[in-house]
Amino acid sequence: MQPLSRYLDSGSSEPLDPRAREALVAAYDAGSGAGYADPLRLHSPARQARLLLDNARAAVAEALGVREDEVTFTASGTAAVHLGVLGLLKGQSRTSRTLVHSAVEHSSVFAAARWWEEHGGARTQVLPVDRTGQVVPPAAADEPAVVAVQQANPEVGTVQPLDAVAAAFRDVPLFVDACAVGARLPLPEHWAAAALSAHKWGGPAGVGVLLVRKGTRWRPPFPTDERVDLRSAGFENVPAALAAAAALQVRVAEREELARRHRTFADRLRRCLATIPDVELHGHPEKRLPHLVSFSCLYVDGEALVTELDRRGFAVASGSACTASALEPSHVLVAMGALTHGNARVTFSPATTEADVDALAAVLPEVVAELRARVDR
Repeated sequence: MQPLSRYLDSGSSEPLDPRAREALVAAYDAGSGAGYADPLRLHSPARQARLLLDNARAAVAEALGVREDEVTFTASGTAAVHLGVLGLLKGQSRTSRTLVHSAVEHSSVFAAARWWEEHGGARTQVLPVDRTGQVVPPAAADEPAVVAVQQANPEVGTVQPLDAVAAAFRDVPLFVDACAVGARLPLPEHWAAAALSAHKWGGPAGVGVLLVRKGTRWRPPFPTDERVDLRSAGFENVPAALAAAAALQVRVAEREELARRHRTFADRLRRCLATIPDVELHGHPEKRLPHLVSFSCLYVDGEALVTELDRRGFAVASGSACTASALEPSHVLVAMGALTHGNARVTFSPATTEADVDALAAVLPEVVAELRARVDR
């Protein structure tokens, strides 16, 4: 198999930023970092670990523009979603037990909704989306316990109209899944709780960030232990948290320049795709993540498209039908009423170059034509 030369799947996970790697190694250094120690203990290595954890929390808070006591490190972005959604629901359970979420949320939100229905005796309501993937806020709405709407969709990149959603539901707590954004956009104004994932911005995998706004009614939805922060759900990975904070600082500092460059790449690739017959581009034409391009090809199998591009040295993702883990079309594309066959998602990282994009644009028409010819036989 040909070694990969061009990684274009940063929407799944980005390579570890060099400055994050440096912070990770330094925190594990027994001579100075002591990041391996339990920050709750009283000895000097533990005090050093606690200092490192506090520094990581302060750096994340500053980069995101939130309070330090609103930041909790979790084991993953998925864990942050579950804690955020279910903790808000439990905090509001005396007034309402209804969860409202969009039809295009990440599967972790759907899983939380199912768990809440089974264990909380509650129900969920689903907000539809338009052809671009944007949520359609209701003209009038009841007051549920919690509304969950992502900041941007991880499959098609559409940025959601959270101001309009917040206005439609007035004082209802809003949970925002910001994992897919990877800190490429500032946090929205309206959120009671939010979730982020460090490996989406060049931090290490296995680190999520849960934000709970000061004054929000949030209660632990799962059993807890003796940890001081009941939202942490266990022993924080101090070195990884420090590395995540270092990568986040880099991402925020370089965000505008990176967005400008990636928009140029995306526009170039979208122009190429527009020349291929029976190819549908997905997502909002303007209000979308700058680093993501999603498309579907009629008469092409999604797995075959990803595999053929992989054989030619391009790593891209398939967001829809017939992957190794799911034999169903993408729920996002179905909700949008979009073409689900032959779907692929290309996402750029800071390491992506103009040459990478040009090379992909050069081979895509040939690959699609070749796969369609195989079907015709």
